[in-house]
Amino acid sequence: MAHLAKEELFSLEEYAEKRAEFRAKVLEHKKTRQVHLGEHVTLYFENRLTMQYQIQEMLRIEKIFEKEAIQEELDAYNPLIPDGKNLKATFMVEYEDVEERKVALAKLIGIEDKVWIQVKDFDKSYAIADEDLERDNAEKTSSVHFMRFEFSDEMVAAAKAGADIAIGVDHENYNVAIEPIDRAVRDSLTADFD
Repeated sequence: MAHLAKEELFSLEEYAEKRAEFRAKVLEHKKTRQVHLGEHVTLYFENRLTMQYQIQEMLRIEKIFEKEAIQEELDAYNPLIPDGKNLKATFMVEYEDVEERKVALAKLIGIEDKVWIQVKDFDKSYAIADEDLERDNAEKTSSVHFMRFEFSDEMVAAAKAGADIAIGVDHENYNVAIEPIDRAVRDSLTADFD
């Protein structure tokens, strides 16, 4: 998947006119790009469309129209677009209660390195997490992590041919697997391998 370029983005005026329709399209698209892993963890898989939406929203909210500032947003979000041999996701630990979340994050240190995706009949591909910066410390992990999952040519070919995909977490305090993930989600994610 190619990175987004400035010329592909809507101007602020144009986005104001098209926002409702574009937002509805993206929200519908996102329905098949998330995997709930138990009650408190969700993977939100990113691609070109989800990143365009994120950038457009940032430009709108911050009222950014200068060329250099737009490029900064592109530089920040383009790395979250898959390149054809990987999947990229935002990993979120979600607890509504602040105190419960605080306790959970202290027990989940290192969880970002225990998240995996497995194409049937192949080894698990573990997340390469937080390449931009460390998001945990000795006391707790972050509730948000950015992840990349790499796949061999054989894994990509098998996934594109229809092989089941499983996703899970192997952390000592949070162990869950979805085997296999929903077919519509699988199909949406394997489209990222083009």
